[in-house]
Amino acid sequence: MTAPSPQWLAHQIVAHASEAVLFADRDGTVRLWNAGAERMFGWTAAEMVGKSMDPIIPDRLRQRHWDGWTETMRTGVTKYAGADLLAVPALHKDGRTLSVEFSIQLVRDDSGVLLGPVAIFRDVTARFQRDKELRQRVKELEARLASMPPAKG
Repeated sequence: MTAPSPQWLAHQIVAHASEAVLFADRDGTVRLWNAGAERMFGWTAAEMVGKSMDPIIPDRLRQRHWDGWTETMRTGVTKYAGADLLAVPALHKDGRTLSVEFSIQLVRDDSGVLLGPVAIFRDVTARFQRDKELRQRVKELEARLASMPPAKG
């Protein structure tokens, strides 16, 4: 048995990752949309490749997204590259709002020309909802404690 080529192996990893992997070119046109992205956002690769990312960006955040995009493509720098995860709302095809975390890496060709960013997304909607409910419960308990008379003793 021969070892698989690094290109074949990389393709298999991206294509079948449970995380959503999205690559868009400098113009913001989706060029890669893996099976994880299909599951997470509800749009098939056939529906998204060659199109804008707008369907997954909430309307209220769209201008801010594209302003940041334009600046990143102009400068070749993003404050979101590296180990930090960006947490934002996103949209599912059926209209649901998702809470997602993602990392960004800028992709350059062999001569250093910026081709666009790749983003790897994870759906954290359930965790976000649990955290929100816990924060609300803590707030309620703190209010109850604050309204109790002081203990005697």
